[in-house]
Amino acid sequence: MSSFENQLYSAEAIKALERYVIEVLQIPSSELMNRAGTEAWQVLIRHWPTCKRLAVFCGGGNNAGDGYVVAWLAKSAGLDVVVYALTAPERLSGDALTMYTRYCQAGGVTEAYSSSSLVQAELIVDALFGTGLNKPVTGLYAEAVQAINALAVPVLALDIPSGLHADTGMVLGCAVKAAVTVTFIGIKQGLVTGDAGDYCGQLHCAALSVPDEAFAQIKSSAHQVVQPKSWPKRLRNSHKGHYGHVLVVGGEVGYTGAAKLAGTAALRIGAGLVSIATKTAHAAMLNIDQPELMCHGVDNGLALQKLLENKDVLVFGPGLGRSAWAKDLFSAAMSANIPMVVDADGLNLLAESPLNKPQWVLTPHPGEAARLLGCTTKVIQQNRYQAVSALQATYGGVVLLKGFGTLIASEGDIAVVNSGNPGMASGGMGDVLAGVIGGLLAQGLPAWEAAQQGALMHGLAADMAVAEYGERGLLASDLFNYLRRLVN
Repeated sequence: MSSFENQLYSAEAIKALERYVIEVLQIPSSELMNRAGTEAWQVLIRHWPTCKRLAVFCGGGNNAGDGYVVAWLAKSAGLDVVVYALTAPERLSGDALTMYTRYCQAGGVTEAYSSSSLVQAELIVDALFGTGLNKPVTGLYAEAVQAINALAVPVLALDIPSGLHADTGMVLGCAVKAAVTVTFIGIKQGLVTGDAGDYCGQLHCAALSVPDEAFAQIKSSAHQVVQPKSWPKRLRNSHKGHYGHVLVVGGEVGYTGAAKLAGTAALRIGAGLVSIATKTAHAAMLNIDQPELMCHGVDNGLALQKLLENKDVLVFGPGLGRSAWAKDLFSAAMSANIPMVVDADGLNLLAESPLNKPQWVLTPHPGEAARLLGCTTKVIQQNRYQAVSALQATYGGVVLLKGFGTLIASEGDIAVVNSGNPGMASGGMGDVLAGVIGGLLAQGLPAWEAAQQGALMHGLAADMAVAEYGERGLLASDLFNYLRRLVN
């Protein structure tokens, strides 16, 4: 197992890795292409062992060469194979031409693809575009992509689904929807965020036996978060004071549930004590069915400052609103010199009064991120890596950008969380996440670790709940018992 398996790379970094392997380690490029095609073939027969009829769509670059290797191996194994070429094979060069020639010598059939081509297959192999694509797919290639997606058969994508941007994970006009993607050498950063979740299917990484020496020479752009092997064992001679006191600030009239969800999440993840500062009108009612929460009515910023005096962590924003009361509490909270999580309307108030603090965790969804950066949600989603880096540079601390492939940025580092599911698209999920991170901070985790592990467990808890009951109807409060299991 490689020590680099959880690293993510830009398309440019993958090119640099290939150059190092070819020029320094003296592994021929044709050998890498053979390995890529062979690994893809192994994935193919593992997922579709009974497949008899295969259609391979090939473009004009090295990705096409990988496709011709798969086609040759499938032909050699007795499958009925047709390659649909979108670039005339005689225009191929280098290794791709070599692989095409070998396929033809084995009796392989190649047809020029056109809009009238009648594709009949049990499985499609997508070898149209590799990681170099940086402009929208148009013309005959767009027609081919749309035709592939219209066929009621699964697709195996080689290296990356054609039409997906390797660095951002966003669709360039149109893209192939794959059931399985086998990516080569290293995982491209765009395969784990943005639109990628709806296009990659199950993701496999084939390192092509590239030695760790090569990976050590090239800097990755991000890493995937993994669970720790174990959590620290609690001493028998410990008490609630050892595990921190979290103060959740929020809960405008009509939005008390948000503050309560955050507070309960902090308790379930292991915080020793949790208090809630909220509107006096309902403070006494907030903990009726969760008596472990200590609820306080605060009418102004001065009252909040007094409440902050013996707290270890602040979670600011769940259900807060943007009233004069909320703004007064914001001013008081921002003067606190303790670790904090800022979420929801806390972020919207921060957008109005920007600050930079080193010891906080900001948890925006794309809409809140857009307000923080003064742009549109579309701009945020077009390049999530760039957006989270800009947020961190502007506001400091640790920034967590929610969405498929949640991104977490500190100064000079980015982590990606690949747990979670569409069932989480319901109210209150962000409040639970804020409470989880706050609870981990209270137990002594640094902000960088608390954000990563909090987001990972938040998603894993949702995955566990969905495995039992399904996606639709998943509630934020359904995560609590699973969170407790995970942290133990």
